[in-house]
Amino acid sequence: MATERFFPKSSPGAHGIQYREPLIFERSEQGRMGVSLPDAGVPEADPASEIPAELLRGEIENMPSVTEVQAVRHFVRLSQLNYSVDTGFFPLGSCTMKFNPKVNEWAARLPGFAGAHPYLPEEQSQGALELMYRLERMLSEIAGLHVTTLEPAAGAQGELSGLMMIRAWHMANHGKPRKKVLIPDSAHGTNPASAALNGYVAVELKSNKDGVLEPETVAAAMDEDVAAIMMTNPNTLGIFETHVKEIAEIVHARGGLVYGDGANMNALLGRARPGDMGIDVMQYNLHKTFSTPHGGGGPGSGPVSVAKTLEPFLPRPIVVKDGNHYHLEFDRPQSVGKLRTFWGNFGMMVRAYTYMRELGPEGLKACSDLAVLNAQYIRALIEKEWNVPYGNRSLHEVVYNDKNLKETGCTTMDVAKALVDHGYHPPTVYFPLIVPGAIMVEPTETETKETLENFAQAMMAIAAQAREEPEALKEMPKKPIVERLDETRAARKPVLRWTPGFGAEE
Repeated sequence: MATERFFPKSSPGAHGIQYREPLIFERSEQGRMGVSLPDAGVPEADPASEIPAELLRGEIENMPSVTEVQAVRHFVRLSQLNYSVDTGFFPLGSCTMKFNPKVNEWAARLPGFAGAHPYLPEEQSQGALELMYRLERMLSEIAGLHVTTLEPAAGAQGELSGLMMIRAWHMANHGKPRKKVLIPDSAHGTNPASAALNGYVAVELKSNKDGVLEPETVAAAMDEDVAAIMMTNPNTLGIFETHVKEIAEIVHARGGLVYGDGANMNALLGRARPGDMGIDVMQYNLHKTFSTPHGGGGPGSGPVSVAKTLEPFLPRPIVVKDGNHYHLEFDRPQSVGKLRTFWGNFGMMVRAYTYMRELGPEGLKACSDLAVLNAQYIRALIEKEWNVPYGNRSLHEVVYNDKNLKETGCTTMDVAKALVDHGYHPPTVYFPLIVPGAIMVEPTETETKETLENFAQAMMAIAAQAREEPEALKEMPKKPIVERLDETRAARKPVLRWTPGFGAEE
């Protein structure tokens, strides 16, 4: 049993009145009702006499029968079990889970935006179109690129879109798409998948001992079969790729293009522009840089900025301005086509635009400064105890690992589980793959100095407990309603649907 001294008073902990919540099926009692519906006012009819039998559904078995009070309390209790950026520090590296300002939500719920139907004629959508146009111009300016599509519904779909444009550009200029895409081992994990979905072979390039890609490595791999290189900058080690411009020149000289994964733009915002470094195409993840909710791979937004040479291939439509009028331009014969229904996830665009207008250019630059400062600070607080495998200065996130715990038998997974008892969502673990036992922390610009110091205290306490009570550490977490789970069983024998008589012990 872990002792109290391993839990600093600064740890928020997981306390309060919370109990294990049974499934709503387990609360069911035959005959209970949560609604009282009025009489339909029309004669009852047998559905079988009106609808073909093959289209009729049978009775729903085991439908929960509960009162309104039971139903409301059940779902409210479940909601209280959530951990989110609104309830605590969420130090996921690479995914950037930052606080979402509530003014963003206010703006997205304004009736003129929230109620705008995508089939409205342009004359009645001028406000929405103007916002999209202004957002597009802002994103293009920040990236240092010519134009931006707002259509992709997530950062990963932005990658897909960018590579589709690269493929179309090669077809238009070389008559063939080429075969390979070069991807450093420090790139985001979705990059190889995006390349494969476009029919390319992903070729991994090794970073050097400092965690950056060398121009010589790219030159050795570059040939006329390479369509592009995809570089994440800063990379997933949180390190700035110092040779981007030189690498871009090498790739361009052999007829390739340079894709910049812009997911980590919160480290460069207002300080450096990828287009100025030779990047030809780059996606944003609006949640990572501009504080929209995390999209979870779909309901987000991943705008893609491109150089002028790629403009003809943008997904259609794009918003254009003609005098004081805005309209959607569909007549784009070289477009890679439509990637998303209607205009994309417009609500995310409103949130990002609000955030950018709220802060202004100087505020956005300050965001980047603070994101980097916070990562530097948290690194300085814990690096005497925790191993940081690469010596280069971290930017927006810091990657360390469990190397110093080897003698205790405790692992990165034990650390992640222990953090739950200290009241923190675990950081990203075992990624990037080039760092064995990786623990990736991204504090973001939205956390206070005190929050970072408290988190660092928890990390130091975990390191001390690993040395003195390793077996106790391996049993954590103990404080939540659900203690440590059997992850192997959960992965190999998942039970995703409740059935009558099912018990957790089965």
